[in-house]
Amino acid sequence: MIKIVTKTILLFGLIFTFSSCVNTKYATYFNDATDTTILNSIVNKEPLIQRKDILSISISSLNTEASFVFNTTNTFVISNTSASGSNTQSSGYLVDENGFIQLPILGNIKAENFTKAQLKENITNLIIEKKLLVDPIVNIRHLNFEVSVIGEVNRPTVITVPNEKITLLKALGLAGDITIYGKKDNVLLIREKEGVKEIRHLNLNDKNFLYSPYNNLQPNDIIYVEPNKNKLASVSRGTQLVPVFLSALSLGIILVTRL
Repeated sequence: MIKIVTKTILLFGLIFTFSSCVNTKYATYFNDATDTTILNSIVNKEPLIQRKDILSISISSLNTEASFVFNTTNTFVISNTSASGSNTQSSGYLVDENGFIQLPILGNIKAENFTKAQLKENITNLIIEKKLLVDPIVNIRHLNFEVSVIGEVNRPTVITVPNEKITLLKALGLAGDITIYGKKDNVLLIREKEGVKEIRHLNLNDKNFLYSPYNNLQPNDIIYVEPNKNKLASVSRGTQLVPVFLSALSLGIILVTRL
């Protein structure tokens, strides 16, 4: 009888072992990549400023006293949490519902649907036209450049990007990488541009992704990693087999104790 119980336990152990096997072909990146040199021919277009963006704008010149007044009300405070968990606070100008920002002395300035370079040029020209400063220097940065990584990753997170440049692969790295149960051949990228949502399915098993413009992320991008069939199957098998395994184990213990 003890042999029967032992065989029963071994049988269920083998079932669990084989049910957890994963095809490594889909668990690695760029399966077809070979040694080569890739020229970066992809132009990373600067994203357009949108409503509710928060911009850091500093204006300076050789005359520090005259420049000071342009930087006195840059006080919209935003708290950021980085991937490492550190918290920072920054101040900036909020792009309002009409697409404008309000600067000291200069008043309301249209910001929506301009790039930072275009807005910088507009502000510079306005200062020169009004003869407020000589050779003004205008610097603009996004303060709420964030991307979200969710789904089958080790640490789903919202990542703040202070240098305003991040690739999809780096974002996945900051989120702890895709788990063995995540679909690397069907990663979903959700991007909103001018009120329109754009959805793209990306194959990270294919080396051609390295040429893709979607490797360069934009503010408020969402990356979703879908669970593969092995994850779904393991959950399903576990739900079905655990009660059977426990019942068999209980029966074995009862038989042993009664011998």
